[in-house]
Amino acid sequence: MYTYKFRLLFDDVEDFVRDYEILSEQTFKDFHDIIVKSIAGLDGKELASFYICDSRWEKKKEITLIDMNDDDNFSTEKEESNPKAIMSEAILSDFIDDPHQRLIYEYDFLNIKTFYIELLKTFESNPREKYPRCTDIVGEMPKPASGILEEDDDLDIEDDDNENVDYYDEEDFQSLNDDFEL
Repeated sequence: MYTYKFRLLFDDVEDFVRDYEILSEQTFKDFHDIIVKSIAGLDGKELASFYICDSRWEKKKEITLIDMNDDDNFSTEKEESNPKAIMSEAILSDFIDDPHQRLIYEYDFLNIKTFYIELLKTFESNPREKYPRCTDIVGEMPKPASGILEEDDDLDIEDDDNENVDYYDEEDFQSLNDDFEL
C-alpha cells in the first residue's frame, strides 16, 4: 500500500505549515479528521469541503463533509458538470491523479478558513506506522477576536468631528423613555 505525503499551508499566516502522511486507500474524512485534530482553533463542529484543483489552484471537484443535496431530482447544470462527493465515501487514490496534486480545504463556511494542500510525494507505507498522521507542525492559527470589549480594553476614541455630540448615560435614557410613554 502507498502513503501520500501532503503539505498544508494557511494563507493568512505566513509561517503556518502542516505535513501529513495518509494511506492512499483512506478517505477524505480521515484526512479531514487529522487536519482538525492537528490545528488548534478548529473544533470539528463546522462544515468543510475539499476541492480537487488543477495546477493553477482552480477548483474542479468538491468533496463535502456531508451530503448537502436535499433533493436528488434537483440539480443545476453546474452541479452536473462538477459533481460532488462525500468525504466518508471518497477514497484518496480515486481523486489523486497528479504527482503534485493540489487541493483546497475550506473549513467553517460562515467564518471561512482556506487552506492550500499539495502532494509532496508518494512512498511505500510502513506497516509499523499508524496513519493518518501529522508529521510536522509549524505556526499556529490566529486567535479569533471575540467581539466583546473587556473593561481593561483600552479604547482610543477621538471625536474631533463630533464636538457637539451629547453623550447620555443609562439614567438619561430612562428619563427619555419616561417622557415618551403612551
